[in-house]
Amino acid sequence: MEKKGNILGHKWAAGPLALLFFLLWHSLDLKASVTETGNTWLFGWYAGLGALVIAAAVFLGYELFIRRKMTLEALFAVSVLCLGGIYSLVLPPLSAPDEVSHYISAYECSNRLMGLPSVNEKGLIQIRPEDAWLEDVADVLADDGSAEGGDEKPVILGQSLTEETYRRIHEERSGENEAVHRENVQSSSSQGAGQMASSYQFSVRTTPLAYGPQAFGFVLARLLGLGSLGLLYLGRLFNLLFFAAAGFLTLRRLPFGKTAVFAVYLLPMNLHLVSSLSYDVLITAFCGYFTAVCMDLAYKADRVKWKDVVLLAFLLAVMGPCKMVYGVIAGLCLLIPVKKFGGWGRWTASAAGVLGAFAAAMAAVNLGTVSMYTQAEDSYIAWAGETGYTFTELLHRPLHVLKMCYDTLAWKGTQLFEGMIGGSLGNQDPVLNTPTVIILALCTILVVLALKKPGEEVMFSTGNRLWIWFLALLLLGALMFSMLLAWTPRSASMIEGVQGRYLLPFLPAVLLTFRSSRVVRTGSDDRGLLYAVMMMDLYVAVRIFAVVCLRL
Repeated sequence: MEKKGNILGHKWAAGPLALLFFLLWHSLDLKASVTETGNTWLFGWYAGLGALVIAAAVFLGYELFIRRKMTLEALFAVSVLCLGGIYSLVLPPLSAPDEVSHYISAYECSNRLMGLPSVNEKGLIQIRPEDAWLEDVADVLADDGSAEGGDEKPVILGQSLTEETYRRIHEERSGENEAVHRENVQSSSSQGAGQMASSYQFSVRTTPLAYGPQAFGFVLARLLGLGSLGLLYLGRLFNLLFFAAAGFLTLRRLPFGKTAVFAVYLLPMNLHLVSSLSYDVLITAFCGYFTAVCMDLAYKADRVKWKDVVLLAFLLAVMGPCKMVYGVIAGLCLLIPVKKFGGWGRWTASAAGVLGAFAAAMAAVNLGTVSMYTQAEDSYIAWAGETGYTFTELLHRPLHVLKMCYDTLAWKGTQLFEGMIGGSLGNQDPVLNTPTVIILALCTILVVLALKKPGEEVMFSTGNRLWIWFLALLLLGALMFSMLLAWTPRSASMIEGVQGRYLLPFLPAVLLTFRSSRVVRTGSDDRGLLYAVMMMDLYVAVRIFAVVCLRL
């Protein structure tokens, strides 16, 4: 074992060297972009990115193979902060799926935390005048969010990632637009203290707890007088810190399969999401922690304490209203033997408490939305400009629902799978993808890490596995049904709006079922596999930066 450790201690240096090669390789793309645009500052950006990538590779390799002082949980927190920070720079603010909606929702929460009016008399969310350009880069809207004339649509920063996005961020950082923003602030001050601009974006109707970390970051940025980019990046940082802390607790509570869950949380898609302002961060974090608590209570703990029941109820109540379909994860509680509760009476009371908390949260937050969809007599899909399905109609056409689900999986199954791992990063941009060979390599590593090692005990029975797979299938069905109802026009031959990233929160539970006494993993080291995941993450970041620079 010592000899094997020494070999790995030397071979890890191949990671930084490979990244250095790819940095030089993609510098040719950067050179082509600069030759076309003349934006030589991109060389400085690329050099800075290269320094961060190599530094992260060396630091993580040194900690994994030489120093070896951190616990696995602490190593995860440090890793996700390092890699997530790099992804936040490469994939800039408002570039993640629906991130502009999450941005304005967090902004609304920050107004409330600061004791400021969150909306004006027209119901539009109030923002600082200097932040208005974020959702109107070309300045085609008035301060109140209305069109000033013409048919030109507003451009939101990062919604379509091109070299122009980096250029605008560079101008903001270098102060080239400082005079314009100063004029906005002075104009606001002259109109009266506390004068605010208005956003034309609408907030997400969900629990405000989903935007707690982002909102606290926004509040701090506003108190410090930071500009728009400082506001966005500090909100992103607080969201990333929250996920790192939640992941730390998840791995510490999980009784087995820690490295497999570690690797899931380092997938390119997850890194992109947790380094954004998205509430997917809270969903993934709480689903993971909920899974860890259930596994601990089912397979390790001697008995279930009341504080465990309260914790499960809290996690489900906070996470559930964000996307109600994830309430399916409550089924993991059924893995816990009744005897650990102390009998059927305590089990019934605990189940009522957990499900009651979820139902109460849903009623408080989503009752209006649920009523709107279930009682509607007609439906209109705004993005398509066509009619859609009603809840009652779909209930009476189960074969049609099954056919739509089948056709969607048949035609988009590969796309959904890649989207779960790292396909179509950015705002669902198919060009900003993780190469197929890396997706296959990451999937292989996930499976290997999930397998049983010599000497380990297999916790799952066949019934346990079948139950978790059933819950996974139920979640997939609920996701597809919800998108068929809310997002799919009648003319569509497949369900629209289903994305692979929606499957990430339940992926750890599915991977844990791969442990079996029939297949035992030998001859591989978890540290080397985790380091390989990290190196592939860093390469994806370098590649995406080069691709964005080429999109003129």
